[in-house]
Amino acid sequence: MYLLTSLVLLLMVLISVGFFTLLERKVLSYMQIRKGPNKVGYLGIFQPFSDGIKLFVNEQFFPMNSNYILYMICPFFSLLQSLFLWVMFPYFFNNLNLNFGLLFFLCCSTLSVYGLIICGWSSNSMYSMLGCIRSVSQAISYEISFSLILLCYFIVIDSYNFIEIYFFNGLWFIFLSFPLFFVWFSCCLAETNRTPFDFSEGESELVSGFNVEYGSGSFALLFISEYSSIIFMSMISGLVFLGGNFVSFFFFLKIIFLCYCFIWIRCSLPRYRYDKLMYMAWKCYLPLSMNYFLFFVFLKLINFYHFFLLSY
Repeated sequence: MYLLTSLVLLLMVLISVGFFTLLERKVLSYMQIRKGPNKVGYLGIFQPFSDGIKLFVNEQFFPMNSNYILYMICPFFSLLQSLFLWVMFPYFFNNLNLNFGLLFFLCCSTLSVYGLIICGWSSNSMYSMLGCIRSVSQAISYEISFSLILLCYFIVIDSYNFIEIYFFNGLWFIFLSFPLFFVWFSCCLAETNRTPFDFSEGESELVSGFNVEYGSGSFALLFISEYSSIIFMSMISGLVFLGGNFVSFFFFLKIIFLCYCFIWIRCSLPRYRYDKLMYMAWKCYLPLSMNYFLFFVFLKLINFYHFFLLSY
C-alpha cells in the first residue's frame, strides 16, 4: 500500500511540474504582453503535453569527447534526487514519519550539487564547466544560511520532524520573523538557480551553462528536476512559515501562491551580478541567519532554565 501511495505521489508531482510550466508561461506572457499559451490553443491546456512529446521524440545526440556513461546517467540522477525529496511530503496515510526529517532533507537537498558537477564535467565543454563551477559555489554558499534559518524554527518546536509542525499550525512563523522570510526566500531562489540568481544558466555569458550539451530527453529530465525542486521548496516554505496545517485545502493554495512568487520575481527582476551575489551570501545573509540562530538558542535555554527552576 505504501508503494502505491508513493507512486501516486510521484505521478502527481510530475503532472504538477507540467502544469507549473504552463502557469509560468501564462504569467510571463500576460506580464510581458506577448503571445503565449494564454492565446494558443484552448486555454493552453495541451501545451505541457505537446512540450513533453516534442522533447522526448527529438533525436538524442552525444558529444564525441564527453564521458559517455556519466553524461547519460547524470540527468537520471538529478531527477531521482529531486523526486526522492518528496518522500518527506507530510501526509497521514502511509507516511514516512522521520524523527530526523530535517537532517534527511538537508542531506538529500545537498546532493543536487553533485548532479551539477557531473553534468558540467562529463560534457567536456568549457561553457558547461564554467556553469557548473558557478553553480556549485553559489549552492554551497547559500546552503549554510538556508540550513541555519530552517534550524531556527525546528529549535522552537523542539523537534526535527516535519509532522510536528502540524501542531503549531496556529502560529505562522512569518509573523515571528518577517525579515528572515525574505532571506529564506532569496536562499530558495539561489538554491533552485532561479532569477535573479540563475548564474548557472546565464545565457548571455555561458550559453545555458552546465546543461549546454544536453538536449531532447536528457534536457527534459534536468528541466523536470529543477521545477520539481521549486515546487518542493514552495511546499517547505508554506509548511514552515505559513502555518503547518497540511491537511487543509488552503495549504495547497499557499504552495500555488509561493510558486507564483517564483514566476513573479522572474518577470520583474534582472539578473544579479555574481560578485554581489557572493557578497550578499557571506556578508549579509550569513551573519543575519547566525544571529537569529543564536537568538533562538538563547530563548530555548531561557525556557529550559525556567522549566528547571519550576520543577524544583
